Amino acid sequence: MLVANVITGLALGFTVTNIGFGDYAELNRMFTFQDPRMLFAFAGAVGIIVVLFAVVGVRRTPGRIHGGVVPGGIMFGTGWAISGGCPAIPIIQVASGYLPALVTIAGVMVGMWLCRWANARFFQLDRGSCGL
Repeated sequence: MLVANVITGLALGFTVTNIGFGDYAELNRMFTFQDPRMLFAFAGAVGIIVVLFAVVGVRRTPGRIHGGVVPGGIMFGTGWAISGGCPAIPIIQVASGYLPALVTIAGVMVGMWLCRWANARFFQLDRGSCGL
């Protein structure tokens, strides 16, 4: 199982890097609508996963959407646009030799800690399957 996970992870990293999702400049062009290529690649990936989920029969678990989902999604998207990557992309960037991505990784770690702290102190929202 470990070998399969490593091979799958390497294949995903290779694919994501070659598409351009590991390149800050490419992501910036996507988010500023200067180059639709990356946007179409992202939309295509979402479309494929929607079809696969429908074929396999994956259903949303009721009760998982709460008041923190929309602000969390906005914060996630804003962080992605500013840093040039969702939490997985900086790992690919570091592996590709782009060391400034270590700052993004540190920011993700601090953000996760702050989220846990704020949720425990102020919100007590259902963490769902994410296990914040």
